[in-house]
Parts: sequence; structure tokens; C-alpha cells
Amino acid sequence: MDTSNPTPDRRKLLFLCTGNSCRSQMAEALGKALLGDQFDFYSAGIVANGMNPNVEAVMKELGISMQGHYSKTLEELSDVSFDYVVTVCDHAADHCPAFPNQVPRYHQPFPDPPKLAREDMNEEERLDCYRQVRDQIRRWLQSQLSIQRELA
Repeated sequence: MDTSNPTPDRRKLLFLCTGNSCRSQMAEALGKALLGDQFDFYSAGIVANGMNPNVEAVMKELGISMQGHYSKTLEELSDVSFDYVVTVCDHAADHCPAFPNQVPRYHQPFPDPPKLAREDMNEEERLDCYRQVRDQIRRWLQSQLSIQRELA
């Protein structure tokens, strides 16, 4: 699903993190893959830190392309009227700005993959840290899919 052409009647959900480099990017891409028929997904950061290349690698393992994804701030999405905002780290929750119309905010923190991946780990072990967080996000989204279907 291409969020540059959102569907007017579909709900819009923003994943917000500190730098829009890992967790929120994975959440946006997984959301599109799992719930793209129900929501238009977006991601942003309090700041834009650039895409982490390990995110592209672990998402590709699931057949999910990160092509077109880039690190962005909320200012770049100022024309989007969100229905939900999900902060995926404590820093974003603490620094999340106010949104018009009292948009519901949810906090679902996930570990920061670069902080889990230590210098003394080999490349495969570091990628495993990203996979673990990717899979946590996927499980959380799948649980939300079940809830959405029950409410429909």
C-alpha cells in the first residue's frame, strides 16, 4: 500500500520514535503488510536520524521491501490528520507533541536494536537483535489485528 495516496475512509496511524531509523520504520512496514487493508500507516521521528541499513536487511527476510522509506520528522507529515498515534519508545512518548482533535495516543515501547547489538557481537548476532525487535513488533501488530477483527 502506498501512503502517498491514502484512502479517505481508511484510518491513519502514525508510529513515532526518536529518530525514525529502526522501530517506527519496521512498525510502519509491518503494519502495511499485516493491516494495510484497514489503515494507512506512517512513521516519523522526533528527529530524523537516517534509515538503519540493518532494518532493510531483516525486513527483506520477510519479503518486505523498505524501498521508498526514509527517515522523517513530524513536520514532513503536517498535512496528515492522524486517527491514532503509537509511540514505540519512551523518549518519543515523553516528547510527543500535542495533536489536533485530541488524537488518541498509545505507548507501546520496544527495545532499541542498536542498543541491543553490542560491539563484541558478530554481524549475525547483531542482526539477531534487529530480528528480535522486528518479531516483537510483528506479534504486537498481529494481536491488534485480532482485536480489530473482533470489533468489526
